[in-house]
Amino acid sequence: MSSFEVIGGNKLHGEIVPQGAKNEALQILSAVLLTAKPVTISNIPDILDVNLLIELLEDIGVKITRTSRDTCTFQADDIDADYLASEAFRKKGGRLRGSVMFAGPMLARFKRAYIPKPGGDKIGRRRLDTHIIGFEKLGARYEYDDVAGCFKLSSPQLKGTYMLLDEPSVTGTANIVMAAVLAEGTTTIYNAACEPYLQQLCRMLNCMGAKISGIGSNLLVIEGVNVLNGTTHRMLPDMIEIGSFIGLAAMTQSEITIKNAGVEHLGVIPDKFQQLGIQFNITGDDIHIPAQDVYEIQTFMDGGILTIYDHPWPGFTPDLLSIVLVVATQARGSVLVHQKMFESRLFFTDKLIDMGAQIILCDPHRATVIGLGRKHNLRGITMSSPDIRAGQALLIAALSAEGKSVIQNIEQIDRGYQYIDERLRHLGADIKRVN
Repeated sequence: MSSFEVIGGNKLHGEIVPQGAKNEALQILSAVLLTAKPVTISNIPDILDVNLLIELLEDIGVKITRTSRDTCTFQADDIDADYLASEAFRKKGGRLRGSVMFAGPMLARFKRAYIPKPGGDKIGRRRLDTHIIGFEKLGARYEYDDVAGCFKLSSPQLKGTYMLLDEPSVTGTANIVMAAVLAEGTTTIYNAACEPYLQQLCRMLNCMGAKISGIGSNLLVIEGVNVLNGTTHRMLPDMIEIGSFIGLAAMTQSEITIKNAGVEHLGVIPDKFQQLGIQFNITGDDIHIPAQDVYEIQTFMDGGILTIYDHPWPGFTPDLLSIVLVVATQARGSVLVHQKMFESRLFFTDKLIDMGAQIILCDPHRATVIGLGRKHNLRGITMSSPDIRAGQALLIAALSAEGKSVIQNIEQIDRGYQYIDERLRHLGADIKRVN
C-alpha cells in the first residue's frame, strides 16, 4: 500500500493539462469489441481503472498496439467470447465496475455475454437493472449464476424496439446503445442519458458505420446495421479533473492555467464554481484562475442559503460534489451540499471535520458547510482515501492545510488521476509518494 505525504500551505503556480476523460474511456474502449477492424483511440488516461480495462480486452483476444501511453490501436478480430465466463475473468473483471460495459458489444456481436459482480467505488448501491432490462427488451435472455457470481445473457438475434429507461443511467444507456447498433430493426431509447461522454460514444459509433440520431438529447433512435468498421477517435479532457483543478487553485490561493480544457463540454461546471465565489477567465479553450485571497459563496436571490446538488446531465455531475464540499470549507459563507444519487459519498466529511472544517452531516445525502473564510486554516492529519473522488478532495484539503498530512490508500486516487503527484509537484506542491 502506498501513501501521499503532503506539506500544505504552498501557493501553486503554472499550467496544467487535464488527462483524457476516465468516464468516456470505459465506454469507448469497450466499443472496440463491436468490430473486427482496427480502432485507434488517443488521449487515453494512464490510470489504474483504464489500464485494467485494457488488460481485460487483451485477455479476451483483442490485439493491442500501444504507440504511446495515451494512444492505442485495438483490433478485435479473434475474440474468445467464452473467456468472459471463466473464473480468471470474473476475478479480474469483478475489480472494475467498467467491465460491465463489455456486455452490450459482446451480446450484439457474439450473441452472448457475461457480467461479473461489479467492483469500483464503494459509494452506495449502484444497480444493474437498467442494463439488464434494456437487454431483455432487445430480446436477450438472462440468468444469474449464484455459484459463478455473474449474469449470463444470450440471444440468437437482438431485435430493435422502443424502451423508456427507468433512469437516465450513463453506463446503462451506453451499454444498450452498443447492443442496439447491431440489432435487427430500429431501437428508440427515451429517457436516455445525454452526457458529453455518451455523445462521444455515439459519434464514434456513427463514424464506424452506425446510424444513431438524437445525439445530445434524451431520445436516441438507432437503426441497426449488419457490421461496423474501424475508426480513429480522440477522447475529451476529463471534466472532473478540470473541476478539481479549479477548486485546488481557490483552496491554495494559487494562480493556475488549465490548458485545453474542452470548455464547450463543461456544461454548468464553471457556473457552480462561480457560485462559490471563485473567479476565473476563459480564453479560447484555456481556463485561467488567478490567485484569490477570499472567495464568497453566493446566496439565492431571496437571500436563502445556496444549495448545490447533483443531477443527470445537463445538471451538475455527482463526481464533483466532493470537491465542492472541500472548497466550501475555506470560502466565506455557507452552502448545503445535496448528494442525491449515492448514499455513501459524503461519509468522508469526518476527516475534514478532524482537519478543522465546520461541517454538519445532516444525513447520508446532505451536508451543510459553514465556510471559515480562512480565519482558521485546516490542519494536517493522517487519513485514508475511501474512493476516487473523495480521495482527490482530501488531497486538495491537505495541500491547503497547515502542516503535514498523510493520505493512505492512494490506489483509490490512482484509479482516476494519472501521475497526480508528479503533475502537482510541477505546480510547486510539496507532495511525495511513500511505498
